[in-house]
Amino acid sequence: MMWSGRFSQPTAELVLRYGESVSYDWKLYKHDIAGSIAHARAQLKAGMLTEEEFAAIESGLRGIEADIDAGKFTWSEKLEDVHMNIESELTRRIGAPGAKLHTARSRNDQVATDTHLYCRAQIDTTMELVHDLQRALVMKAAEYAELRIPGYTHLQRAQPVTVGHHLLAYVEMLARDADRLTDCRRRLNICPLGSGAIAGSTINLDRAGIAAELGFDGVTENSMDAIADRDYVMECLFCLALIGTHLSRLSEDLVLWSSAEFGFATLSDAHTTGSSLMPQKKNPDVCELTRGKSGRLYGNLVSVMVAVKGLPLTYNRDLQEDKEPLFDSFETVSLALRVNAEMLAAMKMNEQRCADAVSDPLLLATDLADYLVRRGVPFRKAHELVGKAVAVAVGSGTPLNKLTLEQFQEISPEYAEDVHSVFSLDRAMALRTNPGAPNPDNTARRLAYWQEKLK
Repeated sequence: MMWSGRFSQPTAELVLRYGESVSYDWKLYKHDIAGSIAHARAQLKAGMLTEEEFAAIESGLRGIEADIDAGKFTWSEKLEDVHMNIESELTRRIGAPGAKLHTARSRNDQVATDTHLYCRAQIDTTMELVHDLQRALVMKAAEYAELRIPGYTHLQRAQPVTVGHHLLAYVEMLARDADRLTDCRRRLNICPLGSGAIAGSTINLDRAGIAAELGFDGVTENSMDAIADRDYVMECLFCLALIGTHLSRLSEDLVLWSSAEFGFATLSDAHTTGSSLMPQKKNPDVCELTRGKSGRLYGNLVSVMVAVKGLPLTYNRDLQEDKEPLFDSFETVSLALRVNAEMLAAMKMNEQRCADAVSDPLLLATDLADYLVRRGVPFRKAHELVGKAVAVAVGSGTPLNKLTLEQFQEISPEYAEDVHSVFSLDRAMALRTNPGAPNPDNTARRLAYWQEKLK
């Protein structure tokens, strides 16, 4: 037991079970070993180790890493965590030099360093997966760039858009997600090793050299903050939760599009499931699971925020509770990004159903109001006049575009002979030329931008 000098009784079995973290923090082993080698090299430079002792430590740690990689390492719950398991095995293998490794560091700054390294590596992986999903969306947006569908507000048909424009909306969301991850990575890429348990150490190692070896941009400037800080964990969890939000919204769109009521899209058999009872069913389980897992991502963020909010400086054992939510969120988002990119690549749009839906003339009611505005009618009055025309169409069971000129002019003489020209989808889309609108040229330009950026 690492604190046996102070205690006269062994730790109770239940306390061991309650306090162990090696069952999940073993995932930090590569980062723990990298940090330990950098720390040992700094000990060598400071004259705390001989060349032979450093070589034994580095070789021993590499051997342990190889055994863990190969699944040949036995983790012990009695040694609590990944750090003590590795250090204990190192000392068993190489003897006295292994016992020197912990000089001038604490498990507090050790675990903080491991977690910084873990978050940095996971962000890099997540960023590439975000880009992969963007690529899948861009590919599908290019395939159906000009396929028109109704756009919805309040889940009611609103105005015409294109599938390309709709899917590119999610590319923009994911771009913001990538920006947030980049910013988060920059903030967390600073090395806490050397902060000790709370106040550093009287044995002063080269912190800048350790940081450089581990790829950090610098070192923390306050030992108490370095040990207590879990901002970077919460920031990672927030970024992941927001990715989950965007994936959940995409999932809901695809659930609707693939329903019989919409029928806009068909998901592949490989990315849907059936029913144990109803043989006709084809369920969008990937979408529904993604939508559901977003709740886990929110819960992970909240659980860490609640664990940290009342803690005094510096280290408190409550901080052990940051690992499982952090690991779970990165793993959940990683799998969600992968499976959604694969599912989207295989999705097909049902072009006739889309065309039938977008032929609804009520989608151009706002265009009709704009037509009146261009004839000098104030918008609020134009809105009222179009509302009256819609009421006549609905009341008579006549499509809005089939009202006669006489019927329009009974409502207002501002409706002129060219009123029916409004009900052209080609014209309606061509007139939407402002940046960001679903004009074919705008969509083509934005597609070209993303295709180049994501190459």
